[in-house]
Amino acid sequence: MFENSSIIVGLEVGTSKVCAVVGELSADGALNIVGLGQSKSRGVRKGEISDAPKAEEDIRHAIVEAEQMADVEIRSAYLGVTGGHLRGFNNRGVHPVVSADREISEDDVQDVIKNAKTINLPAQNHVIHAIRQHFLVDGQDGIGNPVGMLGSRVEVDVHVVHGSLNRLQNAIRCVKGLQLEVDDIVFNGLASSLALLTNEQKELGSLVIDVGGGTTDYVVYGNGIIKHTGVLAVGGDHVSNDLAYGLKVPLGRAERLKLEHGSAMVEEADKGQTVMLPNEVGIPAKVISLENLRRIMSLRCEEIFQLIAQDLDHTGALDYLRGGVFLCGGGARIPQIARLAEQVLQMPVTLGKTNSISGLKSALDQPEFATAIGLVKFGSFQHRKKAARASLTEGIKSTLGQIFKRS
Repeated sequence: MFENSSIIVGLEVGTSKVCAVVGELSADGALNIVGLGQSKSRGVRKGEISDAPKAEEDIRHAIVEAEQMADVEIRSAYLGVTGGHLRGFNNRGVHPVVSADREISEDDVQDVIKNAKTINLPAQNHVIHAIRQHFLVDGQDGIGNPVGMLGSRVEVDVHVVHGSLNRLQNAIRCVKGLQLEVDDIVFNGLASSLALLTNEQKELGSLVIDVGGGTTDYVVYGNGIIKHTGVLAVGGDHVSNDLAYGLKVPLGRAERLKLEHGSAMVEEADKGQTVMLPNEVGIPAKVISLENLRRIMSLRCEEIFQLIAQDLDHTGALDYLRGGVFLCGGGARIPQIARLAEQVLQMPVTLGKTNSISGLKSALDQPEFATAIGLVKFGSFQHRKKAARASLTEGIKSTLGQIFKRS
């Protein structure tokens, strides 16, 4: 049994699956994945809760399975969120330095970040992340930490991710209904990028695309920082729906066809090939053209990448991408999808692999677990920050105690 303080749980309530990953943070700060639980998701549509009782039941199954594997009691989790209502944009905050000696303090830094967060959002929206990009002091840019510098004006560029508070609360309430605390909510795309990218890839400039069941999340890094984020309310489920409609088969059969015979590219060898669907209760046998099946899939996958390319071109984020594209999510399992993405995006595309984490090999190598693993990694960063703050506070208390003893 692990110490509960060193246990961090990531919970992704997705459209096709609910996934809970348990991580253990060692004394030296190394992260080790020790448990994994998953359940088929029935109460989520396009990344958002559509049937709360069913979603709660599926979350419970995933949590119990993760508890049994890790041999821990889960009391709280970092919750991944997504949905078509989420938006990301860059904003700048400004703050005048008022101290007599013009030295920038930690308070000045907190004030300028606060100013960058106070943006003119609709009343019902909530800021999920305000991620620092870099500071400017009297117009000098590219500053990582301005504390201790001299200046009369400090500015900060932040990337803000926000969404509808009510729609975010639906997922939070499902988790709290199971007597679990939500440590924090995290944008799924950010979590996936934390799991996959090394610091070098963030510096070079990389795009992470997480193709889920109901949504596709993407994040652009450049010069080590987040430059752009986005969500498309399109994912692997839409491919299955297209197949059901185009091939005139029930949705369940379409899903099986996608998994067993699907591909994101149509090859010359596919022409003239057929797939025989056997007779099932109430459903007659049917012969399906393999070329048609793969063309339907290819068109939908191509549309996803084209929409991302258009958005990146419009925002200028393509200029940062020298490290290529990393795919994850269940949709990344579609054969030839990386090759199709390369053709559309005109840059190298690889299947993302989790980095700098040890533990369950079965989970670490699977693209569909990247988000939940990234949530644990996000939690480990928060854990370390809290520990550092607690250590600093203890140090100050100890110093003050010694001073008072002497006096």
